[in-house]
Amino acid sequence: MDLIKRPGKAAFAGLLTAAAASICCITPVLAVLAGTSGMAATFAWMDPYRLYLIGITVVMLGVAWYQALRPRTEQEIACACDDDPQPGFFRSRSFLGITTAVVALMLSFPYYAKAFYPRPVREVVYVQQSNVAETEFTVEGMTCAGCEGHVESELNKLTGILTVKASYDRGNTVVTYDSTQVDAQQILEAINRTGYTATENHE
Repeated sequence: MDLIKRPGKAAFAGLLTAAAASICCITPVLAVLAGTSGMAATFAWMDPYRLYLIGITVVMLGVAWYQALRPRTEQEIACACDDDPQPGFFRSRSFLGITTAVVALMLSFPYYAKAFYPRPVREVVYVQQSNVAETEFTVEGMTCAGCEGHVESELNKLTGILTVKASYDRGNTVVTYDSTQVDAQQILEAINRTGYTATENHE
């Protein structure tokens, strides 16, 4: 198999599978940065395959490192005269090290994705207690902390929002707001504009 014989190709394969494993978490950030937040949930369907893709990535990088570090056999040394005595950068251990670092950053992206979303700057406001409302929404399509950050970032743009807490584990978003400035329907529409599907929970 060519991938096993060439560590550079195995590293490239690992890089591609790492990108595929992380794309459902990277897309929301890219969508916000590009101003097309409605595309955030485009690759959410890939989330069930994430663990399999991570496994393939680890195997590919393992093969690449094994090939890069194993001692060459006498036959390989004897045949080396037919090859370039100075292997290119993409066949070097330096490239493999850089690839491994990039893959690690991509696979761990869901854990630090929220750092890419702007933090809301709130002015001190006084709201009468009777005007404070809290509504919980069921949100389908969130797959990681990046999705939580996306929903929270979009809702914090609305006037009258006091607190937002999205959870992909629970599949919900709890919003506290000033009911004289914004209502549950406007919040629901804002969540749906992100590409996720929200419904209001009625107790």
